Amino acid sequence: MQTTSSSVEEEIFRVRKLEISDKNKGFIELLQKLTVCDSVSHERFQERFQELAKYGDDHLVCVIEDDKSGKIVATGSVFIEKKFIRNCGKVGHIEDVVVDSSVRGKQLGKKIIGFLTDHARLTGCYKVILDCNIDNIPFYEKCGFKQKEVQMVKYFI
Repeated sequence: MQTTSSSVEEEIFRVRKLEISDKNKGFIELLQKLTVCDSVSHERFQERFQELAKYGDDHLVCVIEDDKSGKIVATGSVFIEKKFIRNCGKVGHIEDVVVDSSVRGKQLGKKIIGFLTDHARLTGCYKVILDCNIDNIPFYEKCGFKQKEVQMVKYFI
């Protein structure tokens, strides 16, 4: 059987759920490329990992590990908000999507977004939403999102 380069990349860049061992594979360092993210001790990482695990399908963090280097090269998360509107519907909120610059152009961002939106749809969400930088609008439009309304924020720290 002949292996195509795309099927090889499929094997090298597979989306999966975050594992406790991903702390040692550059997960926090990848998040630091996205936003303010201080170093996280092993104890704090383990505590947060266990806390998020208690939410089951209502909070999912996914990653892509480069099988060749063993490093986490992409990540994103989705949490499910339970509403009273829309017959007590649910909304998925996508957050913290980042792809390492060394692997950009390999469609890993699309894989992460696809994984997260599929999860939201399969858990019964009537929509999935996200906030992004203006520069990233074309990327998210390619993923099927459309611009709607305006984000507001108030930071406490």
